[in-house]
Amino acid sequence: MSITALSHQVRIILEEAPDDARSEQVLQAVDDFVRECAASKEPDVLLFQLEEELQSFHSDTITHNSLQYTEVLLAILFRLRPLLTSISLISTWFDLVLRPALREPRLSTPAANHAKELIISAAVKTDEKYPEKVANFRRRLLDLYVLDAYNEGSGDDLLEWAELDQEQREKRSLWKFNLEDVLVKSGLRQPQDFMSAINHSFATPSSRLQLLILLNRYTSEPSFQSLAAALADHLLLDSLLNSLLLDNSSTVCTIGLTVIVKLLPIFAVKASEKLKMMLPRLLAILARIICWKERSVSKLAFEEGAEDTDESSANGDAQGLAYNEFTASCNLPLRPELGWERLELMFNAASSTPPPGIYFSCLYYLFPCNLLRFLRGPSAYLNNDRQYESPFSISWEDALDEDNIRSKSESLLRGRIVNARVIWGDWRKELTEPDTWANYSVSRIASECTMLDVRNTALGSKQFFADIASTAAEPSLLESTTIFDGDTSTAPTPHPGYVELPTAKPHVSLESMITASVALKSNLDVEIEAPTAAWSSLLFPTGSNSPTKRTSDIPSEPNTHNEQLPSHVAQAISGLQREVLLLRNELNFELWLSRENVKHIGRLYQDKILSKNAEVEQQGLFNKLRHYRAEVQRLDRQLRDHREQSSSAKNKYADWNTELQNKLKEFREEKKLWVSEAASLRTAEKEAQALFAAQGQLLADAVKQVFELQTQRKETQHKVDRLRDYERQIDQHVRMQRLWDADFQRFNDRAEELQQLTTQFKQVELHLESYQKTFEQMSEDARSHRRQNQALEARLSLLQKRCDASRRLPEAEIAAFMEEKSELVATNARLREENADLKDEMGEMRARMELMKAQIDGHKGLIGETRSMPAL
Repeated sequence: MSITALSHQVRIILEEAPDDARSEQVLQAVDDFVRECAASKEPDVLLFQLEEELQSFHSDTITHNSLQYTEVLLAILFRLRPLLTSISLISTWFDLVLRPALREPRLSTPAANHAKELIISAAVKTDEKYPEKVANFRRRLLDLYVLDAYNEGSGDDLLEWAELDQEQREKRSLWKFNLEDVLVKSGLRQPQDFMSAINHSFATPSSRLQLLILLNRYTSEPSFQSLAAALADHLLLDSLLNSLLLDNSSTVCTIGLTVIVKLLPIFAVKASEKLKMMLPRLLAILARIICWKERSVSKLAFEEGAEDTDESSANGDAQGLAYNEFTASCNLPLRPELGWERLELMFNAASSTPPPGIYFSCLYYLFPCNLLRFLRGPSAYLNNDRQYESPFSISWEDALDEDNIRSKSESLLRGRIVNARVIWGDWRKELTEPDTWANYSVSRIASECTMLDVRNTALGSKQFFADIASTAAEPSLLESTTIFDGDTSTAPTPHPGYVELPTAKPHVSLESMITASVALKSNLDVEIEAPTAAWSSLLFPTGSNSPTKRTSDIPSEPNTHNEQLPSHVAQAISGLQREVLLLRNELNFELWLSRENVKHIGRLYQDKILSKNAEVEQQGLFNKLRHYRAEVQRLDRQLRDHREQSSSAKNKYADWNTELQNKLKEFREEKKLWVSEAASLRTAEKEAQALFAAQGQLLADAVKQVFELQTQRKETQHKVDRLRDYERQIDQHVRMQRLWDADFQRFNDRAEELQQLTTQFKQVELHLESYQKTFEQMSEDARSHRRQNQALEARLSLLQKRCDASRRLPEAEIAAFMEEKSELVATNARLREENADLKDEMGEMRARMELMKAQIDGHKGLIGETRSMPAL
């Protein structure tokens, strides 16, 4: 479809009253346009033209109150989403259509969803040409949520909210809800960018409450569990833990604690190693929470005027910060290199301590041994066991009040049942054991953490035994079921959602609301008394400025006067706003916990059904087995009877069969003889006939062959004679050739033998010359040895004479003489041995020479006679 036709249809539906049929036709035309652009070579040009037309329609037709036209335009843009780029949505349509749509409470739900999906698409799509604009748009969305949306922790926003009419409140509430929904959904699609943006905004202390509320919603999404590992590695988790450890706002700490309680079971399943690494910080946060001191508002604050509200709140904050949760000393200074700016008190009202119960239960379930070791010696555990550096400028020994930690944690420990891992493990094994919770689910961990509380365990046991009793009494109850006519004391309690309210305006007491909230939190059977008038009169004195009256009589227009609220009313509203915020946070956590409990209950119910089915199947199999055993016994008896009968029948059959076999054998032998005789006679007849025919044929062939041979003999007689002559000549030549070959071979053999003898003779001559030279040298050596022997004998005789003459010499000379004598004797013995060896060698050389001479003389005359050549 062309741009002109599509623009005409859009203009018609925008100028006239839109109906469903026309809207469907226009949307179908938009879908056709999308398909044409996908097949076109220039889709950007077509899309640009259509956007220009839509912008002109919007400026000419759509006004502030034309919601139907806005819905049609949003539906068209939603259908064009595959073609629209992020830059087009951000630069053109966000401020023009999408942002006002998120603020409009009268807009239909599908149109609002279309607007949110378009914004999410713009924030998620990556534009290679302008990536900075997309990143700036994500940061802009977060800034709008933090700065433009209603901030529950801001006093100015709170007073402004109190002065707004109902319509403006709905717009601001819807604007915040839609922004929160857009941020959460885009964060689930691009978690890294979302976490980085929140971490960047976390540096501003005034924005942390809003960001924690957003994180609380973000972590409550079911699809967040698959992204938990990314958060465990991100710097946002460090900022969250620093806020819990260092910020002084109990409201921020309460909401942050709720986020951490949700994250602990998820991290245990998805990122257990990261959870073990952050355990020291988690335990330090636990020590701070259990030692948190409540802050009360002085009575003077109710009596001061509105002009001194800010100053008194600042002084109250300064006095409230004169202590720290860890110790009784003044506020602990932070290390400068940490780069953290503390968040002070958010509400100028009395604040309660953050509830440590569920957080303590989670840590006690996941790391019971480490928790107990920390409670025994907090500073020793953080410094020595885990080497966790203190974020303060002082050490952990000075920062932690160990006595206070032990006394406050005693009540928490008494309210918990014993964890079996405390008995079977130790704190080091908890940190080194890999994949402890790999086979667990998040819902199971959350439910079991809740069941560590003694009160929850008691309620569960009570309900369990009540279910058993009701199951046992169910048959009798079914028989005696009646309709309640008069007495309804035993009737089931109706669901609160179905209670019929009176037509008149109900009067609700704030005291009863807060008391009921406390009673519900305690999980105990408490008795609530009737409310008194003193409590409300303390906060809201009678007069025209009572917040109760202002709340009950909300004006239709916002207040135009510049009157400021009294200080006690502002403080009361601040306290109530904080209570509402904490109750909403608790409600969100209870919803998340109930969802996880429902998952866990479903799994347990499935396991119960499987166990029941298995038990029923086992009982059925046991009954079948018993029936089969009886059947087997009966069949065994029948089998024995049949075996006996078959044995007797088999014996009879064997005898009868033997007799028949003998008769059959005789008949077969007789038949075989007849058949063999007939076959032999037929064979003999056939052989005789064949023999006669063959002999006749052979005789004819032989006669013919004899005739032919005689003819050939006569023809080749002269050739045969000549052939015989040739054969005789060939035989003579062959005999002469053989004689010649034999003589020539003998001649060659004699020549080769002569050549070998000549070579051997030359070798013998060379050996003889070498042996003669060796003999001469050895003779010379023998003569020299004999001369040495004579010289040594003469010297020996001389030495003997000297020995005889020197017997009277000193012992030293005698020893030297004896040593020289021994040396000479050894030399003489060695020379004699060498002389004997040389004589043996000379004898061997002479024997070899004689042998060689004999060999040379013996070979002479072996080839003396000449052979006579045979006569040819």
